[in-house]
Amino acid sequence: MTAGYTPDEPIAAIATALVPSALAIIRTSGAGCVELVSTLFSRPRALIEAQPSSLVYGWLCEPEADGKKGGRIDEVLIGVFRAPKSFTGEDMAEIYCHGGTAVVLRIYQVLLHTGFREARRGEFTFRAFVNGKTDLTRAEAVHEIIDAKTDEARSHAAERLSGALYRELLSIKQRLMQALASVEAEIEYPEDEETIADAFDPSGLRDIERELSRMCASWASEKLYQDGARIILCGKTNAGKSSLFNTLLKEERAIVSDIHGTTRDWLESGISFDGLPARLFDTAGLRETDDSIEQAGVKRTEALAGEADLMLYVIDTQAGISEEDSAFLTQFAVLYPELPVLLVCNKIDLAAAEQKGRPAELCVNGKTFAAVYVSAKSAAGIDALTTQVRVLLGARESTEREHPGLGSRRQCKAAGEALDSVTHAIQIAEDRSLPLDAVAQDIEDALDALGEITGTVVPDDILDIVFSQFCLGK
Repeated sequence: MTAGYTPDEPIAAIATALVPSALAIIRTSGAGCVELVSTLFSRPRALIEAQPSSLVYGWLCEPEADGKKGGRIDEVLIGVFRAPKSFTGEDMAEIYCHGGTAVVLRIYQVLLHTGFREARRGEFTFRAFVNGKTDLTRAEAVHEIIDAKTDEARSHAAERLSGALYRELLSIKQRLMQALASVEAEIEYPEDEETIADAFDPSGLRDIERELSRMCASWASEKLYQDGARIILCGKTNAGKSSLFNTLLKEERAIVSDIHGTTRDWLESGISFDGLPARLFDTAGLRETDDSIEQAGVKRTEALAGEADLMLYVIDTQAGISEEDSAFLTQFAVLYPELPVLLVCNKIDLAAAEQKGRPAELCVNGKTFAAVYVSAKSAAGIDALTTQVRVLLGARESTEREHPGLGSRRQCKAAGEALDSVTHAIQIAEDRSLPLDAVAQDIEDALDALGEITGTVVPDDILDIVFSQFCLGK
């Protein structure tokens, strides 16, 4: 993106999907872009003289040839935006045309022949960043909101797009600069000749340390909203996994049968657990069998379990926890001790009695597992299951938090570096034998790390990586 970048060079891109639709948008930006588009417009003077942030109606036409006016391509509206009050901070002209692929491609082709260059991925947002119209956290949030898989994921991205994360980082940076000024004053104008740490009060740094620690921890749940969780349904044959799979998806995807071993391979589908995007896997039932195909399915189930973010282990409430259930859960806990497991006690509609006060946890061979009670047939308990899934994955904390979370692994890495620097500064300030110069250096390092998040201090190669992930036209 930064290599060979020419500021203000007029660029163009198709901003909407290239499929038949009611409307499409072709964006242009850069010095002289409105004037260039006017050469193809049926009302050139009206376009050039249009008020900023206004629409002009007319026809887009073929370029002139042999002194003759070109034929009409499409009836359009053109949005005119003048620097600096535009998305990119440059002059912009957006063409709103009919969404036929032939129409869109022809308009784009004539723009390129008229003096526009093909825009690179993310170049419009990159120009907005370069021209000071946005910071890097909001620029990345543009990409997040486009890729959001659920409404809640969109909401998290919109929060960062509104500048909430930037404002919180700015507040931390301002307090760090105040702390740095205090340290430098102690260094330059000490009351005595001992420039030692007890001349500086690190209590403000401890507050910043707590905020940065909380910010770094937020990435775990934010990552789930962006990437989605992998959730696997496991259990013995006929425990009701496929029925539960269908109930959660609210459609008949898996074949349900009383015959053991009906599901021989895993099925996969996208799902939202109250706003948390996930891939849900229905797997082959776990049991001893001589069927080679079913055996292969069971082995694939065990392998898939190791790659999951959460396992829902389904148990037939009537039958209780069997020896096979106990053996698998015990083995699984040894192989994957960090992976959360939720016991889903199914078929409560067939239970002999309505067991009041069912335990929220069950113990299996000394290992305690969270438990919920459901009926895949009647959908009873599904809300409780959804809530518990969010709790075990940490998504509930993200929803209930009062502060914006980090929006990318890059941001998390930089925030972690800032946290390390602040923690080290506190340790030095509390060590009476070390000079305050080291504290000042750590605070400066923390400021640089936070500058990488917002984009005030960021290498060109990082910018290339960030904006190359965007789609064309954005």
